[in-house]
Amino acid sequence: MPDRENVLDSITRGERVLAQARSADSDLIVTERRLAVASERRALLDVELGGLRRIQFDIERDRDATLVVVPHDPRLEPQMLTVAADEYERIAEVLVVVGRRLAALTGARSTAAHDALHDDGAAAPGA
Repeated sequence: MPDRENVLDSITRGERVLAQARSADSDLIVTERRLAVASERRALLDVELGGLRRIQFDIERDRDATLVVVPHDPRLEPQMLTVAADEYERIAEVLVVVGRRLAALTGARSTAAHDALHDDGAAAPGA
C-alpha cells in the first residue's frame, strides 16, 4: 500500500508546489499547472487549473469549514473537504494561488476573444 509521501510525490511529478493544505482526511496541493486532492492511499482528483469549474469555501460558526472543488469534466468527481480552523491560513493560500492563476487564464482568453471580435484589420485609434 502506498504511503502519503509517495502519493504526494507521484502527484507533483517534479513540479513546483505553490501551496498545500490539509483537510480532515486528505491533502490539497497546487502546482504551477494543477490542483490535486489526495488521500493517504491515492489521488482523488488531479486536474489542470484550467479544468476547474468552481471552488467554494464555506465557514460556519459552530462547525468545521467545507471546501468544495468542482472540475469542468463531469467524469471527474467533485471533492468536498472538511477543513479545521487551524488550516484556514493554508487554505487561503491555496485559494489565492488558484484564483490568481484562473484570473490570468481568463484574462488571456478574454483579451484574445476581445481582439478576435474587434479585429477588422483597421489600426486602433491613437495607434
